[in-house]
Amino acid sequence: MAVSVRSFAKINVGLAIGAKRDDGFHALRTIYQTIAIHDVIKVDAQRGTGSTGIEIRCKDTRVPDDESNTCYRVADRILKLVKERAKVVIQIEKNLPVQGGIGGGSSNAVATMFALERAMKVELEPRERLRIASEVGSDLPLFLLGGTVLGCGRGEEVYPLPDLPPLACVLITPAVAVSTPQAFRDWDALVAQSVPDRNASSGAQLTQSGAFDTMTKFSHAAFEWLSKSLSGVPAESGDRAETLLLDLVRAGIENDFERVVFPQIPELRDLKRALEREGASYASLSGSGSTLYGFFQSRQAAEEAARRLQAAGIAALATETLPRSSYREQMFV
Repeated sequence: MAVSVRSFAKINVGLAIGAKRDDGFHALRTIYQTIAIHDVIKVDAQRGTGSTGIEIRCKDTRVPDDESNTCYRVADRILKLVKERAKVVIQIEKNLPVQGGIGGGSSNAVATMFALERAMKVELEPRERLRIASEVGSDLPLFLLGGTVLGCGRGEEVYPLPDLPPLACVLITPAVAVSTPQAFRDWDALVAQSVPDRNASSGAQLTQSGAFDTMTKFSHAAFEWLSKSLSGVPAESGDRAETLLLDLVRAGIENDFERVVFPQIPELRDLKRALEREGASYASLSGSGSTLYGFFQSRQAAEEAARRLQAAGIAALATETLPRSSYREQMFV
């Protein structure tokens, strides 16, 4: 039985980069937020057909169709876990940008997980889903939850936060790719440059301290924002979105990647400024980029801003954030 699943994107509301860990990854703090735009993943699993294996189909040639594809890697682990032999065909209808910083590949992989479970009539235990997701990539676990999620560790430690109400936003998806590994290297170089010219051991200590401080600052700002914004305002109040955005700006939540990506690709800084000129209450790079987003106080304002940006030749679209309950309800096509 073929099963189709919507594969929603995410944005990062702030991102703090900490010290490099022993495993080579950097410690991170971020708030993930799922949004309404999506790919569609269709999974067909046939047992006992005489042929086995995993096949990836996608019209977008930038999407790998081999074992490096995150959907393939998730499906392979599930088949081994449940000890099943089957022919699995995964079709990816790609609408989200590739390497855009909004988790398209990671979301596709988790959508494959849910679709394959239903197609094969198996149900993995939550801990097994989390284990597989964490093994395949840092961004995958957030898509097991959806909604507003705190990400820690290298991003794979996820904790559901009280859901924010739907917020109108505009995404800009430039036709440039940002290398996340290179962005991390540039961050390390920036931190090293900020260390006084002392002996190597002292410099290492100061670097680690500075990296810790940036995560602490983010944690305090995020706590201030969420604690203010989620108290004292009725859940259905039309003023809640405005209050959230105002407190978000006041909290000063930022994405550390902007400090290294914008100097390398000035076009992205200019696009952030374009969102702000169009009336975005808060604008930011998502992840390491290249996608940028801006929050607006109403869907109408977002749609009008997107139209003006499109008229100026900028790839922009209006959408909204997707709370956890809506994420689950809208997942299966």
